[in-house]
Amino acid sequence: MTVPAAGSAGPAADPVADTAALRESTDRLLAAVRKLDDAALAVPSKLPGWTRGHVLAHLARNADALVNVLAGRPMYLSAEAREADIERDAPRPLAAQLEDLSGSAARLDEAMARLTGEQWGATVELRNGVTDLASSLPFRRRIEIELHHVDLGVGYGLADMPASFTDRELENMARRFAGHPGVEPVEMRVEDGRVLRTGRAAGQGEPAVTVAGSPTALVGWLTGRTDGAGLTASAADLPALPPL
Repeated sequence: MTVPAAGSAGPAADPVADTAALRESTDRLLAAVRKLDDAALAVPSKLPGWTRGHVLAHLARNADALVNVLAGRPMYLSAEAREADIERDAPRPLAAQLEDLSGSAARLDEAMARLTGEQWGATVELRNGVTDLASSLPFRRRIEIELHHVDLGVGYGLADMPASFTDRELENMARRFAGHPGVEPVEMRVEDGRVLRTGRAAGQGEPAVTVAGSPTALVGWLTGRTDGAGLTASAADLPALPPL
């Protein structure tokens, strides 16, 4: 019931530019949420078992969790505490959700604005022992914002995500599944001419499954937001992907 953790922001990470892009994504989300009402928050989201209120509560608590990371504190006290906080905050009315969502986003933005160039290069610890550079955090947060905006089911779809985000998230997801023993070898042929490989290394005589389509369709499949609509594959079925 969350978005895929980024494998890495990649060598092209620019935390200043990524923070600016994150603000734009956050502003779009907040503008969409302001159009809702209390009843709309109780409607099921596109994530199984979660209402729209759950999605918004998760996003607020995730922002505060990233502030913890930047301060050298544990991201969450525990997995149980994380889930309990979301369940506690999910039923709140729109006004409370908006105040929390915007306030937590502002706290994270302020924490990021205080980082120096050297601090952006520091290693930080996320959930489950995952580590990455601090410079990865703006894009990691943007993944949360963009995909969960889609998950709200309020008219913002995968095709509405900025192309610059979709292109980067495609490469991020390819890295995430690269070498994964549970994913058969995959060669993704993007309609813009890129070829990306993911999954485990192909064994002798084991051809990679070719999956072709647009960046949007590929991201939808890789992130579990679609069943692969809009894609073609060299096998009868698309390769199975592990749950995120």
